[in-house]
Amino acid sequence: MTKDFLVDAMQRNTLALKMKALSHPVRLQIIQILKSRGCICGELVALLQLAQATVSQHLKVLKDAGFVQGMKIGSKVCYSLNHQALSEFKEMTCLL
Repeated sequence: MTKDFLVDAMQRNTLALKMKALSHPVRLQIIQILKSRGCICGELVALLQLAQATVSQHLKVLKDAGFVQGMKIGSKVCYSLNHQALSEFKEMTCLL
C-alpha cells in the first residue's frame, strides 16, 4: 500500500465519522440553532423540548466530531459552532 492510499483511507474514515455525527435529526437541529448564536445546554433543552441528558449526549457527539465547541462561562458552558471544522467538512465532502 502506498502512503497516499493510507492518507486517503484516513480521510475517508474521518469523513465517515463526521457524517455519522450529523446523521441524527436532533443534531442537525442543534447545528441550525447554533448557526445564529451560542447557547447553553438549558436553552437548547427548552428549544428542543428534550431531556437535558438527551441534549447533552447529542452535544457530546457533535463536540467529539469537532462541529461544536464549548466555552465555560462561570458554572455553565456556552456551546457554539466550530466554523472552521464545518468548512473543512464541506471541503472534504466536495472531494467525493
